[in-house]
Amino acid sequence: MTLKINDEAPDFEAETTEGRIRFHDWMGGSWAVMFSHPKDFTPVCTTELGYMARIKPEFDRRDVKILGLSVDPVDSHAKWASDIAETQGHAPNYPVIGDADFAVSKLYGMLPAETSGDAGARTPADNQTVRNVFVIGPDKKVKLVLAYPMTTGRNFDEVLRVIDSLQLTARHKVATPVNWRQGEDVIIAGSVSDEEARRTYPDGWEAPRPYIRIVPQPG
Repeated sequence: MTLKINDEAPDFEAETTEGRIRFHDWMGGSWAVMFSHPKDFTPVCTTELGYMARIKPEFDRRDVKILGLSVDPVDSHAKWASDIAETQGHAPNYPVIGDADFAVSKLYGMLPAETSGDAGARTPADNQTVRNVFVIGPDKKVKLVLAYPMTTGRNFDEVLRVIDSLQLTARHKVATPVNWRQGEDVIIAGSVSDEEARRTYPDGWEAPRPYIRIVPQPG
């Protein structure tokens, strides 16, 4: 299965470093970011887990819960957390799924359905497709899917930027332009007629073309 934007995020139960969870119940009414790793004690992932721990307050401020995943058991994650704390300055302060049976990785289309065997016998290269970021909305729908190669660390500042856009455009009938940052001008959504737009934006808008209607970011 390949998950696409607006698909329902599959629910599951899993053991994590903070106890057993049922994903949708754990999310509650919040947003969530789930980011996956092919193996414990991998160098790029070590930097990513530490950085996510450092910027967790930014996700908290946006009502976004963080959930990690690695294709190893939970007791291995606990040992890895010590390395992350020592080398990155921050240990994971969010749950990390132990996916040694590949159940969640297969459910989310990151490993083939026929994957089986001993997770401990698999190498990072065997699991190299388990390098995804999923942003999931309170409606349990997938809002963003990113897939990274093993050799490229993920840009979680960009994930925060996208979440700002997703949350803004969920509340208002606007879209955000290239490289948009919080507080910058936005574009009136194409689904909004000029008549409707005039009611919302009585001061009008800038229009370099009729289909590009630029307004200040709504409050």
